[in-house]
Amino acid sequence: MTTEISAETTGVTRERTYTWDDPAALAAAATDRDGLSFLRAMADGTLPPPPIMGTIGATVESVEVGRVVFALEAAEFHYNPIGSVHGGIYATLLDSALGCAVHSTLPAGVAYTSLDLSVKFLRRLSADSGTIRATGFVVHAGTRTALARAELTDGAGRLAAEATSSCLIMR
Repeated sequence: MTTEISAETTGVTRERTYTWDDPAALAAAATDRDGLSFLRAMADGTLPPPPIMGTIGATVESVEVGRVVFALEAAEFHYNPIGSVHGGIYATLLDSALGCAVHSTLPAGVAYTSLDLSVKFLRRLSADSGTIRATGFVVHAGTRTALARAELTDGAGRLAAEATSSCLIMR
C-alpha cells in the first residue's frame, strides 16, 4: 500500500518568494575594493548579498581578516526527502564561509576560486536546530594558493559538519 501525499490530501500548500540584485554589479564592486571592505559592505547592507544568500536565506554575520561567519535559520524549504536539512545546504554554507575567509585577506583586484571542497557531515540539522552558523578561517595564505577550514554549528554550538578548501589566488 502506498500513501499519496499532496496539498490536496494535507490541505497545506507552502510558498516562498524572494528577490535578488544584479550579480554582475556585485561582482564589479568586488574588483574595486579589497576583500575585507567588500565583505564588510555586504555584511552591513551597503552592498547587496549575492543571489545564493537569498536563495537559501543566509546572512553574513561577521567579517574579520581571515575569518567570516554566515548564519542561517533552517526551515522546511531546506529539507531533503527524509525531513532534515539537505547536505547541499551544509556544503553551500561551508563553501561560502571558506571562500569568503580567503577573500577577506585579498587586496583589491585580486580574485580567487575554489580548487576543492571536502565536507564531513557529523550531525543532523532541522528547523528546530536554532541558528546555524558556518565559521570559516584561513589556515594558510600564500601568493598562489590558500587553505581554509570551516565549522558548521547548530544553535547550541554543537558541531554539525566541518570542511576544508584549497583556493587558487589569481593576481
